[in-house]
Amino acid sequence: MAPPVEPPPSPWAFPPADTADPDGVVGVGADVEPGTLLAAYRSGLFPMPVETGGPMAWWSPDPRGVLEPDRLKVSRSLRRSLDRYEVRIDTAFDAVIDACADPARDRGWIDDRIAAAYVGLHELGWAHSVEAWDDDGLAGGLYGVSIGGLFAGESMFHHRTDASKVALHGLVDLLRTAGGERLVDVQWCTPHLSRLGAREVSRDDYLDRLAVLLDVDLPDWPAGPLGSSG
Repeated sequence: MAPPVEPPPSPWAFPPADTADPDGVVGVGADVEPGTLLAAYRSGLFPMPVETGGPMAWWSPDPRGVLEPDRLKVSRSLRRSLDRYEVRIDTAFDAVIDACADPARDRGWIDDRIAAAYVGLHELGWAHSVEAWDDDGLAGGLYGVSIGGLFAGESMFHHRTDASKVALHGLVDLLRTAGGERLVDVQWCTPHLSRLGAREVSRDDYLDRLAVLLDVDLPDWPAGPLGSSG
């Protein structure tokens, strides 16, 4: 795997993450060029418009939702589903983005500029998709940004039962295999993610861990089948 390409630096300077307002917003504006996105993640922020199609907001919620790879909960039903899908890495990044951006989904926020921004990060080697496939094609998946030991999860989808969970299991397998300090940022800890083992940590805790994670070697992201998830 070739190392990711560092883009030109962002012309924008983000306020410190701990200056966020009570909703977790640090600021509004800037752009979503690759250098800006990477600077945000390295600062503990992530982008999401306050409303669909509106100006970009930069978030640092407190508490922050995280998933430690060793804490993933694999239910009996999920374990049975692992054999139904093949997990692949980076074989259908654009299709995963398109599925996550489906306007029919509740609380959809991924518009064309955001999709294009992450496709750009993917082309530079920073953004990755983890996909669950079956005989009928792409069944589910997720995408996010890999920086050091951090995987900043952005969105996930499923067309068939448990497919997104199988993709998450595949991601965790990949991170465990890489060894070292690893963390999946899930932004907000929803009840669904909590059932999978995600938990809330304070903003200060997250930022302290991020400082360590940024110095960890990247995991290997081999395009193609990941292998057995069982």
